[in-house]
Amino acid sequence: MSESTLQRNKTFVLEAFDTLFNKKDFVAAEKFWSPNYIQHSAHISPGRDGLFGLVKSAPPEMKYENSLIMADGDMLMLHGRFSGIGLPANWIVVDIVRMENGLLAEHWDVIEDEVTREKSVSGLPMFVEAFPS
Repeated sequence: MSESTLQRNKTFVLEAFDTLFNKKDFVAAEKFWSPNYIQHSAHISPGRDGLFGLVKSAPPEMKYENSLIMADGDMLMLHGRFSGIGLPANWIVVDIVRMENGLLAEHWDVIEDEVTREKSVSGLPMFVEAFPS
C-alpha cells in the first residue's frame, strides 16, 4: 500500500471521528461507516446503529481529541481522549479500526480512565504533554 493511500486513510478516519464524535452529524457520518460495520467494543451495541446510538445518548459536551494515528495496510490505530462523557474521569482510548472498500468496517478499543498528576504513579500524563485540568 502506498504512503499516499495510508495518509488518505488516516485523514479519512480522523474526519470520520470528528464528524461523529465532535460534530455529531449522523447523516454525514453514514458516509464513513459501513452499513455492515462490526463492533467489538464491550460497551457498544452491535453495528453502525449501536455506535451512532451510543453517541446520541452521550452528553452534548462529549469531545474527541486525537494525539496519534498509525496505519498499516487497511488497519489503523488511534490514541485519543474522550472528555465531557459524564463520568468522573476522561477516557484515554486506543481505537483500532479496519477499513474495507473505503469505509470503516470493523472496530476494537482499549479504554482507561485518565488520571490526574496526583494519581499518576509515573508522574507523566497519559495524553499528550498535559494532565487533565
